[in-house]
Amino acid sequence: MSFSFFKQSRPKTPQELAKAVKDSLTALDSKTVAEVKALEKALEEVEKNIVTMRTMLSGDGEIEPSADQVAQLTLEICNEDVISLLFHKLPTLGWETRKNLVHCWSILLKQKVDSVFCCAQYMENHLELLDFLVVCYDNKEIALTCGHMLRECIKLPTLANLLKLYYSRSNFRYILESPSFGLFFKFVELPNFDIASDAFSTFKDLLTKHATAVSEFLTTHYNEFFEQYEKLLTSANYVTRRQSLKLLSEFLLESPNSNIMKRYIAEVRHLKVMMTLLKDSSKNIQVSAFHIFKVFVANPNKPRDIKVILAKNNEKLLALLHSLSAGKGAEDDQFEEEKELIIKEIERVSRLPNLQS
Repeated sequence: MSFSFFKQSRPKTPQELAKAVKDSLTALDSKTVAEVKALEKALEEVEKNIVTMRTMLSGDGEIEPSADQVAQLTLEICNEDVISLLFHKLPTLGWETRKNLVHCWSILLKQKVDSVFCCAQYMENHLELLDFLVVCYDNKEIALTCGHMLRECIKLPTLANLLKLYYSRSNFRYILESPSFGLFFKFVELPNFDIASDAFSTFKDLLTKHATAVSEFLTTHYNEFFEQYEKLLTSANYVTRRQSLKLLSEFLLESPNSNIMKRYIAEVRHLKVMMTLLKDSSKNIQVSAFHIFKVFVANPNKPRDIKVILAKNNEKLLALLHSLSAGKGAEDDQFEEEKELIIKEIERVSRLPNLQS
């Protein structure tokens, strides 16, 4: 008696799997909502192929992935133009399939084939896919998936060429002068808290993961950027104000941004924002604002306009500072020392002649 019909089918090769993924995704185009069963079957085929791809890339818990197969699959995914299909079919795919796809994407991006990061190079040649990931924050069904995939692109130092898309003078304009980058100022205040938080995480990565590149961007686009950023600092949304203030101190204090910091603390409009935040109803925001405000005051090369503002508002500022405390044990001691120095400097500036006029 033959039991050959119990034999498992032969596992797909990387080439076969890449083609199967492409074919199943393409098949979704021919299915409509009116053909519910046909669409469900097509989605099941996609899901099965994505699961197989995840297993080939990361193993199944018992068997480790083959480095050769992973490299070959990565190459075939790029050569077969599967990445673009995967991105554009995200709205159609189910939650579990999208979750598996995010896992696959984080692995694929790190793969080098013949000294080339294939997926990074593919993205560099298909810049519109980055636009797609950004604008998908407006689609609550796939916003978190796209945010995760976008951050995977941002965080890898190996994607230096790709990151020029966001930051360099020559390539950054693609994002900055299209609606995409500016949309982050909107997305971080979306009413859906989870999506807004995710958008802020991506925004933060853009501004903190590659400090030198960010410095070049901020130098080139200083006025446009900080005009938009001020709206976040003065937002009616408490979470937006607090996160934006914390992020501002992070990227301004990066050493490559020292010239940006010097420029920032020389401008009265920025000082006024910090003075307003010192009066915020939230103690956390008051304390965070103090850590930026103190840089304006401690600056040994304060412009006259800054000194004038400090002198004219010295009584209100001193009252605010005297009532402000960090209240965190050892950290409170350092805070009080810094606060005392700032109080003394404001008092000194207030005594300077010709500043009250």
